[in-house]
Amino acid sequence: MHRKSLSSWNHFWREPSLLITVILINTLLVLFVVFPLFQVFKTCFIAKDGSTLTLKYAWELFSKSYNRQPLYNSIVLGICVALLGTTVGFACAYAVTKTDMRFKRFLQATTLLPIISPPFVIALSAILLFGRNGLITRKLLQEGLGIDLYAAGFDIYGLTGLVIVETLAYFPTAYLVLVGVLSSIEPALEEAASNLGASQWKVFRTVTVPLSLPGIVNAMLLLFIESMADFGNPLILAGRFNVLSVQAYLQITGNDNLPGGATLAMALLLPSLAVYFLQHYLLRQRAFVAVTGRASGSGMQRVDKRIHYPLMAICWGAVGCVFLFYGLVLVGSFTKLWGVDYSLTLNNYAEAFRLGADYIWDSLLLAAIATPLTGLLGMVVAFLVKRKQFVGRRLMDITSMLSFAVPGTVVGIGYILAFNQPPFMLRGTAAIILLLFIFRNMPVGIRAAAASLDQIDSSLEEASINLGAGSLTTFRRILLPLIAPAFFAGLAYSFVRCMTAISAVIFVVSGRWNLITVAILGFVENSDFSQAAALSMILIAFVMAALGLIQLVLTLAFKRRITEFFRDAGI
Repeated sequence: MHRKSLSSWNHFWREPSLLITVILINTLLVLFVVFPLFQVFKTCFIAKDGSTLTLKYAWELFSKSYNRQPLYNSIVLGICVALLGTTVGFACAYAVTKTDMRFKRFLQATTLLPIISPPFVIALSAILLFGRNGLITRKLLQEGLGIDLYAAGFDIYGLTGLVIVETLAYFPTAYLVLVGVLSSIEPALEEAASNLGASQWKVFRTVTVPLSLPGIVNAMLLLFIESMADFGNPLILAGRFNVLSVQAYLQITGNDNLPGGATLAMALLLPSLAVYFLQHYLLRQRAFVAVTGRASGSGMQRVDKRIHYPLMAICWGAVGCVFLFYGLVLVGSFTKLWGVDYSLTLNNYAEAFRLGADYIWDSLLLAAIATPLTGLLGMVVAFLVKRKQFVGRRLMDITSMLSFAVPGTVVGIGYILAFNQPPFMLRGTAAIILLLFIFRNMPVGIRAAAASLDQIDSSLEEASINLGAGSLTTFRRILLPLIAPAFFAGLAYSFVRCMTAISAVIFVVSGRWNLITVAILGFVENSDFSQAAALSMILIAFVMAALGLIQLVLTLAFKRRITEFFRDAGI
């Protein structure tokens, strides 16, 4: 083991380009991840004169039970969303990659809908559907059937509503991670188990799920962090179920207490880091190689009824919920006054294009620049932390997750504190928005690529290096084509998050550079839900078109390379 490690070190130091890459990425992470968060930390725990550390703000806040309870609530909510969201995401990914289920394209398109719209739109739909005056709870059930759900104890405000909305909003993240992982599992492994007499249920339980474990755990980690950091949905639906992200946001914006709000928000790092280390501990001593370079046949199959019926129930249940929530947004975009006057009109769309043209253009331009940079950087970081041995490798992995692990409000405030004075005077420029997009969205691409790299046999890289190729050439010519599904996941997530971002970016937008989500939020705050719904539908249409373009470009870029690689290798 020591000899192998020493050999890896020698090989690493013999490659100047790889060394330069590590130094460059570490510099970027320090400057655009660590430095902004340090500025927030400095505001929380360093006295105003800058001379001493202080726990004054932390003691004042957490000595009160009404500030401790939101932390517990946030952890409970995050665990529920991680478990349910990953279950739904795995079911949809398995149905798409491993079964001959009909209407797959329809399922894929529907699955992406929740992540290509601002999350607070789903929360508003939940209120209009299941609030006390909701279309379902009041119009359909109470007035139509005489059933009063609220009298029976149901309440959309609180933990129940948040779990429903956040699961619906974030399960596509798990789907995007897991669809790449499941598609990378060689069908020959499952077929071999079947040929040895194992039932489909046993193959699923003992082969497919264990080999998918890196993706499952990584998806749960991402969903837990997303739930912990979310403040848009809790701001609307939390009611008396206070969560830490909202408590921090209100401290900053409502009480003008920047140190107190930053202190509350920084507390979210503790459970997020704890979950990260737990994930690493669970996976570090297990092998999950599922891609060996040998050809295999198709993995599509008819599944056992013990898998089929629960799978269909979860998949089409999720589809039904998506159509229910977004159907209301679509209907609302054609109404004169959403929730009051349901007369149909097209004026909302005309006004949306007239008032929001600049917002739409700025959003598309900034997202188009940030997306490829985010995707490539995520792939390179995943390659380094998974395949290379060097001082600070673990620290690089942790640092790359930091900006994703804290609430967006804290990241936005950190960027304002860090880049609002020389030598980094970026406030009001497009650069500060682009940098925030890249380093805020990069972790999903890293986790998706890391899960796929866990399944690729290292002998493929060793063969390339033995033939004289460098590490970066091996990554570009062999690994990157093989992890193309994960690359697409990173690109897709980055683009939609750039287009739908609100919590962090609202602090760095300016009069010159603005975003479509800011315009939608403005309409929501003015209770003009019909106009907000129309602009949301326009946003969804643009994002769907962009996702189709990304998939086309990746297919053209990588399909030929993969074919040539296996042909040249004689496989």
